[in-house]
Amino acid sequence: MSVTAPEGFVASAAACGLKASGATDLSLVATADGRPVAAAATFTTNKAAAAPVNVSRRHLQATAGRAAAVVLNSGNANAATGQTGDEHAERMCALVAHELGCESDEVLVCSTGLIGIPLKIERVTAGIPTLVRARAAGAEAGQAAANAIMTTDTRSKQVVVPGRGFTVGGMAKGAAMLAPNMATMLAVLTTDAAAEPAMLRRALQDAVSRSFNQMTVDACTSTNDTVIVLASGRAQARAAAAAPAGDWAATPAPAAASNWAGAAAAGPPTEVELTDALWEACADLAGQMAADAEGATKVVRVRVVGAADYHEAAAGARKIAQSQLVKCSFYGQDPYWGRVVSELGSAGIAFDMDRVRITYGGITVCRGGVEAGDPAQAGALAKVMAGDTIEVVAHLGLGTGEASMITCDLGHGYIDENMSTS
Repeated sequence: MSVTAPEGFVASAAACGLKASGATDLSLVATADGRPVAAAATFTTNKAAAAPVNVSRRHLQATAGRAAAVVLNSGNANAATGQTGDEHAERMCALVAHELGCESDEVLVCSTGLIGIPLKIERVTAGIPTLVRARAAGAEAGQAAANAIMTTDTRSKQVVVPGRGFTVGGMAKGAAMLAPNMATMLAVLTTDAAAEPAMLRRALQDAVSRSFNQMTVDACTSTNDTVIVLASGRAQARAAAAAPAGDWAATPAPAAASNWAGAAAAGPPTEVELTDALWEACADLAGQMAADAEGATKVVRVRVVGAADYHEAAAGARKIAQSQLVKCSFYGQDPYWGRVVSELGSAGIAFDMDRVRITYGGITVCRGGVEAGDPAQAGALAKVMAGDTIEVVAHLGLGTGEASMITCDLGHGYIDENMSTS
């Protein structure tokens, strides 16, 4: 299961005709009782933000971080659509709210697809009642919701992470226009942990910064990037009901008590525990997106170590990960370390060519800024480059700064997909 794994959430999907294929293109994640719970989100920093981004921002501000549902459509981004696009996004929220019995600003909205093309809102409005009526708990509903947000994705992206007495679930879509800065695509996370909106917002921001923001496919930041999390608090509520009478948060659970009672005795998760669980879920989804990137054949982790500080390491790692020349060499299975060194030298960070060492899959190909290949390792190196995953490490020898990025190779398939409106 994905978004329906945590207690207190339902999901559904429907087809309204936005996709020419007839595939499902409406998705819903909602609380089981239609009541608002703690919510938080991160959004694109693109100044050409899509209408759904603007509407969701307003709704979270109006409710002080509470939401009962997220409605998503694929097949049209509702971006660069003017005031009409904003009205359409609000209309989607209002219709879902009417069906659920909540307030309009307690519904958040996401869209993905073509930019600059008016949304066929009449199709969406016709499909929303069916979408909401179809909501259900369980793995099948979660899978359907994840499938419905796919565009050029070749497979759905879902995750479940167990925590101490709580669960985090998630679904996401993304295969291109992935160059994160606050988020990277569309993702909806749910948890049955108890958390106030402010804590949930901090936890999500930290989790995103260490996961989606450390992944890039093509250095293009989308107009619609959104990551949303809803927290039902059901795990602690159920645990409290199962605990012995008295102060459940302070009373130790007996040895024979259930896991729920144990969770009750320990109380709700700490901010660190919640952050770590959200980070694990986000990191897993980010890896799935890199693996499913348009035209990609391999996932690459780029690490820069020994930089002057973390920020310089991060800048160096991002420069390498976003280099089209470096990414093409990954596709060609060529450990061309010269391109890596060139990107580091132009990254605007402290750099000393005489101290640089580059490894591919743990095999040193450059030491002291010059060729260091061992002919005896040629076969092992070829095997590394032919794999589905590669780790490239650049050792700068200047300090203790270390950072990493997830990227992928760049091949013909990316051009085939993006050489026309898509």
